[in-house]
Amino acid sequence: MTGLPSTGLPATGLPATGLPAISVVVPTYQRPDLLERCLEALVKQSLPGDVWELLVCDDGPSVQTEALVHDIAQRADGRPPVRYLPVIGTQGPAGARNVGWRAARAPIIAFTDDDTIPEPDWLKTGLETMDSGVDAAVGTVLMPLPEKPGDLERDAARLTHAEFVTANCFVRRDALESVGGFDERFTLAWREDSDLHFALLERGLVIAPALGATVVHPLRPMRFGASLGMQKKVMFDVLLYKKFPRLYRQRIRSGPPWLYLAICASLLTMLLALLMGQFELAGSAAGIWGLLTAYFFIWRLRLSACTLPNIAEVLFTSLFIPPLSIFWRLVGAARFGRGLP
Repeated sequence: MTGLPSTGLPATGLPATGLPAISVVVPTYQRPDLLERCLEALVKQSLPGDVWELLVCDDGPSVQTEALVHDIAQRADGRPPVRYLPVIGTQGPAGARNVGWRAARAPIIAFTDDDTIPEPDWLKTGLETMDSGVDAAVGTVLMPLPEKPGDLERDAARLTHAEFVTANCFVRRDALESVGGFDERFTLAWREDSDLHFALLERGLVIAPALGATVVHPLRPMRFGASLGMQKKVMFDVLLYKKFPRLYRQRIRSGPPWLYLAICASLLTMLLALLMGQFELAGSAAGIWGLLTAYFFIWRLRLSACTLPNIAEVLFTSLFIPPLSIFWRLVGAARFGRGLP
């Protein structure tokens, strides 16, 4: 543990230092409607507004977002203090969060995202958990699903089972300083929270569950085939593996994606055989590719809704996810170096 003194508040309700006991950092990027919903939930926290502060880090600085934050600040009337921080010279939630926690005045930083709805006791419960002396704590993320979720919805809901998520976590400032904060090479919202988690673990810092510190993360509508664009995130798995190979193997993936590799190998063999006029080999490779792709399709479909739109989407994306995933792994290896995860 860091050995910091208790963050318990004296009878006056104010921290003994006169500074806030906890700072809430919310990164945002061109989603004022979702941000407004999040901020309205935050300013209704049960924790007294004079013992915490709220920092909104705008990664795509806009007049609309700034005006929204200023409106929320006026309505809060300083309880809590609300600050708007334009993020310049960086891109992605990792860089935005760094701007936020470095500007914060409290010894404990709470992180959530602009598309969450923190429950009223979220901040109070998180602060109580940190008061036990731990270096970091992770709360609960709830993502309500329809009765028959589609593949995209089921995949998004995996966030609720993640071990450490920046949509709901609390970290001591000195712990963030000890690991250098977030790695700004993670320019998309992917694996930057695992990177911080692994960095804290390697330092031997103590991370505890913040039971009862809950945020709701409603599903957002997603366009047809959205999972194809998401494959770009895989290149950040390469960066995470490069930095923490042991922890990556233990906690994320124990070995290479053999199914994807087999699908791509059979597809590549088929194409090369066709170019060389070896049609029998091309036919055999096409058969193997078809069987493996059918298995992948059925494996993805088995737990999601058997509706025509979902079946069509899973079938279409199953054709392209394996080669796209391997492609972005190769891009990650070229960009960050080291072997493939």
